[in-house]
Amino acid sequence: MADNLPSEFDVIVIGTGLPESIIAAACSRSGQRVLHVDSRSYYGGNWASFSFSGILSWLKEYQCCFYSSILFLPYPFALHSLCADPQSFLQENNDVVNESPAWQEQILENEEAIALSRKDKTIQHVEVFCYASQDLHEDVEEAGALQKNHASVISGSPTETAHSAYLPSEDESLCTGSCEMPTEQTPSSDLETALEINDVGVTGEKEKHYDDKTCVKSASEEETSENVPTAEDTALPPKKNRITYSQIIKEGRRFNIDLVSKLLYSRGLLIDLLIKSNVSRYAEFKNITRILAFREGRVEQVPCSRADVFNSKQLTMVEKRMLMKFFTFCMEYEKHPDEYKAYEEITFSEYLKTQKLTPNLRYFVLHSIAMTSETACNTIDGLKATKNFLRCLGRYGNTPFLFPLYGQGELPQCFCRMCAVFGGIYCLRHSVQCLVVDKESRKCKAIIDQFGQRIISKHFLVEDSYFSENTCSHVQYRQISRSVLITDRSVLKMDSDQQISILTVPGEEPGTFAVRVIELCPSTMTCMKGTYLVHLTCTSSKTAREDLEPVVQKLFTPYTETEIENEEVEKPRLLWALYFNMRDSSDVSRNSYNDLPSNVYVCSGPDCGLGNDNAVKQAETLFQLICPNEDFCPPPPNPEDIIIDGDSLQSEASEFSVLPEANSETPKESTSLGNPEEASR
Repeated sequence: MADNLPSEFDVIVIGTGLPESIIAAACSRSGQRVLHVDSRSYYGGNWASFSFSGILSWLKEYQCCFYSSILFLPYPFALHSLCADPQSFLQENNDVVNESPAWQEQILENEEAIALSRKDKTIQHVEVFCYASQDLHEDVEEAGALQKNHASVISGSPTETAHSAYLPSEDESLCTGSCEMPTEQTPSSDLETALEINDVGVTGEKEKHYDDKTCVKSASEEETSENVPTAEDTALPPKKNRITYSQIIKEGRRFNIDLVSKLLYSRGLLIDLLIKSNVSRYAEFKNITRILAFREGRVEQVPCSRADVFNSKQLTMVEKRMLMKFFTFCMEYEKHPDEYKAYEEITFSEYLKTQKLTPNLRYFVLHSIAMTSETACNTIDGLKATKNFLRCLGRYGNTPFLFPLYGQGELPQCFCRMCAVFGGIYCLRHSVQCLVVDKESRKCKAIIDQFGQRIISKHFLVEDSYFSENTCSHVQYRQISRSVLITDRSVLKMDSDQQISILTVPGEEPGTFAVRVIELCPSTMTCMKGTYLVHLTCTSSKTAREDLEPVVQKLFTPYTETEIENEEVEKPRLLWALYFNMRDSSDVSRNSYNDLPSNVYVCSGPDCGLGNDNAVKQAETLFQLICPNEDFCPPPPNPEDIIIDGDSLQSEASEFSVLPEANSETPKESTSLGNPEEASR
């Protein structure tokens, strides 16, 4: 039971984001006793993925911080909520855990406590809009969806509010010895599934496999889920091209909505770690099929591989030669310092003008390959980004990027599974009230949890959002602007409707940040058939809506009944939109936190970058501080090579003949998974 945990561990990890999960897996793999807790009811923290009802439950948690209850208005349909009692809201959302005599009595005279925050304040300025119509004749809800009341469906003033939605109680702590997954989140991948790069087309068998994914459910949830229709059973929309909010709710389990939008570079640190540790068997991936650019009001496909360049009809023969020559130089630019040394101090945009590239090519290289803006980086950073893009081409497909099926939230859960396999203990809905610090040594000795239990440990890893304002009073955070959209078709229509795309939209004014757009099709298992899930991300300068809505208006048009009856519009229709700001703690120095003990380590939340290298670097750095002489996430042992205590001397002798053979095979397996293109060279 969660209220009767062992009293001592080697490592206690608070928070289940990607960096924390990697560290927990690495420590457990090296033989450390690991306790991994999270006050939330789901894995991943701000790295999590949710079904549609799950994202509504997530919104409900912040109901007094932003608009959450549902109103259907003529156009657009805005979702608003008001706090009825501001005074009670302030009391309930007090930053620090309520001081309780139960745990205060456990603090001795030679000890002091660092109280942790009870409220997650990493999400701000959230606004939700529903543009799809509500069909009052359909009363279909996803299992576990928030309850709707037809009395809330109005066509009046946006100041009127709807009934509050129901959120399950979080009073109980969920504790497991293995990495169980809450039903509100994305389904788990099959434990026997190896790293698999799927083709663009998805067969009916693959869609059936989605329904067979392992998911921990209660008995009542299993009964309810039997009534949830599969893709094959779903009725056709009542009108051509018409998608209602009821349909989105009905197919809500087809959605896996990421809080953070990222991709995996095919030669990035995370892919290497997944292969090395064999955690790749817990997940499946798809290759991003195309790189897009937004130029002169139009969306175009960017040729990036050799085949794409020579097959492109957008480029002249002269431009093709110029581009391939520049790509060749970028791959070996370190060997030719004379070519760029004189331009190190200028921007990459200015440097490209010296390379005799046409404006068309300069735009593609700057915004879609280096993925930067006119003033964002210098020449060296631009060349590094271009080389990194090019060297990742061809490993798993014609683009450098992979996306995990069922969403980014699968990745933390994969490493949690590895930790649990090697003995880690997991407790969700399990809050920590304070850290206990010895006054003399200034080291943390223990934690006190919500049940008042004192748990001793040598090392403590805490995700940034768990620290109170007292601890973070001198920390300066950046913000990430995020938007999640549900649309009815792709931003660039092609013969295949199963395209996964990344698009960079430059800032309109000097000094503004470029917006990264990632468009996911149903074959990624993140949205229902007939829709696309679109993620927009940029570094914040204002609120998320102010930063991102101009780009949304360029690429999409609101979904209205009049347009449904007419011919197909030029832009994709927008069905549902969510905007929010997320805290970026990736560049915060440890010295910025007040009086942290030396054995308390801080893990940051997601950064604004496209890849996951920052999380992997952070995890490896902290792991080396805890276990300085241990290998970071080595491959698991072959079961045939494990020697059980008490075996005969002959068995011990045979170990030395078996282990080297296993070690010699491991690199071959990693090479096979990590470098599939080498076999064809």
